[in-house]
Amino acid sequence: MILEWICIIIYSTSLVMILFYAFAQLNLLFNYLAARKNTVDGPTFNLDNPAEIPYVTIQLPVFNEAYVMERLLDNIVLLDYPHEKLEIQVLDDSTDETVVTTKAHVEKLAATGIDITHITRENRVGFKAGALKEGLVEAKGELIAIFDADFLPQTDWLKKTVIHFKDPEIGVVQTRWGHLNRDYSILTQIQAFALDAHFTLEQVGRNSKGHFINFNGTAGIWRKETIIDAGNWEGDTLTEDLDLSYRAQLKNWKFKYLEDVTTPAELPIVISAARSQQFRWNKGGAENFRKMFRRVVGSSSIDFKTKLHGVLHLLNSTMFLNVLIVGLLSIPMLYIKNEYAHLRVYFIVMSFFVISTIIFFICYWYMYKNTYGGGFKNFISYIGMFFTFFSIAMGFSLHNSIAVIEGHLGKRSEFVRTPKFNLAAVGGNWKTNKYLKKKISRNVILEGILMLYFGFGMYSAFIVGDQGGDFGLFPFHLMLFIGFGFVFFRSITDKQ
Repeated sequence: MILEWICIIIYSTSLVMILFYAFAQLNLLFNYLAARKNTVDGPTFNLDNPAEIPYVTIQLPVFNEAYVMERLLDNIVLLDYPHEKLEIQVLDDSTDETVVTTKAHVEKLAATGIDITHITRENRVGFKAGALKEGLVEAKGELIAIFDADFLPQTDWLKKTVIHFKDPEIGVVQTRWGHLNRDYSILTQIQAFALDAHFTLEQVGRNSKGHFINFNGTAGIWRKETIIDAGNWEGDTLTEDLDLSYRAQLKNWKFKYLEDVTTPAELPIVISAARSQQFRWNKGGAENFRKMFRRVVGSSSIDFKTKLHGVLHLLNSTMFLNVLIVGLLSIPMLYIKNEYAHLRVYFIVMSFFVISTIIFFICYWYMYKNTYGGGFKNFISYIGMFFTFFSIAMGFSLHNSIAVIEGHLGKRSEFVRTPKFNLAAVGGNWKTNKYLKKKISRNVILEGILMLYFGFGMYSAFIVGDQGGDFGLFPFHLMLFIGFGFVFFRSITDKQ
């Protein structure tokens, strides 16, 4: 019975953590709905007055971006902003032939009178953070805008963002990500679904109440003074953006999030690219929890609720570990439930935790409605998307949990860029992308085994108990079976 109690304690703890996170999301939903009714902007620059126009440096950190580099440069020079107040830095850490082609393209643009420079380094110390830090030394701007290689800001992007720095307490303005290829596949749709929730519910919900949010690494603009005051870019985590964001807010700089300014970007279209991105984000989140937890909790300048939301924010990626634990233990728990009748009350109480799913369903509906509109037809579409998203997200839980565990343990790893595709440039054939990894991860085999494990969980529903089965966990095991099956088979077929 000792093993059974260990199983019950761990299972219950993970369920409580998930429920606690769900209630935090519900609080963010209330904040979000209140914020949409009470939008008040602070002072803004008058860009018709030349004396008020701030000098801006645009930083473009890139690494081996053969398929999107030309598109990025041609788009960025279209930004509508006085040329005498604008500088563009191409921070190029590339190790392939793009160093030469990018240099030639930059020189071509510079010949037209645009202030654009091509900056390379001898090594990749600090990876993206190191490149940004080195570029900052030479940056002329009082404001620093940052775009990753696959982002294509609208021509009026700078005019919509720099105006908010009239308030001297504003250190960062972050814009919402759009999706150039949202409807390419199920994989891109569920990625867009998750990102839309972050860029509506979470960013607005936190920012509207003065809780900590994060610069998202791109499509945002910093006050240079803020970067320096917060200690500059550091490359000791895989999410340098989250790291600097928390250090800046702990120094009492304010962040401004603009939900109505959308910056389109490309979503990973193959699962190996999504894997590398998910691994970096989730491991980086855990690394930042390790780095920032004591600073947040011990700060005397922020209130208790902001601390609580901050800790949960830093623990976002750890929810994947809780989901994996609940999934793995749910099958033993099914047998324990039907073996020990005296635990019946416990399992009745545990059924209350289905409220977590209900809360997520409600929260994500408001996000979905904001993007696609309400109505019965869209609601039916949402139901399908919600359960598809949750199934595939659970299918990623092993991969992401490994990242989280490594992050919490302090295991260092290289910053692995997410391959970009720009299918229009290669005739729609993503298989020709030379940056794709051809080797299948050992984790994929484990995901295949987990697919079979949760298939056994569904079978168990028919054979346990004396009353013709127990189907309470059948939908959960079905979603896990589909999720791990999707990740397993896509990981294999995307290599072919």
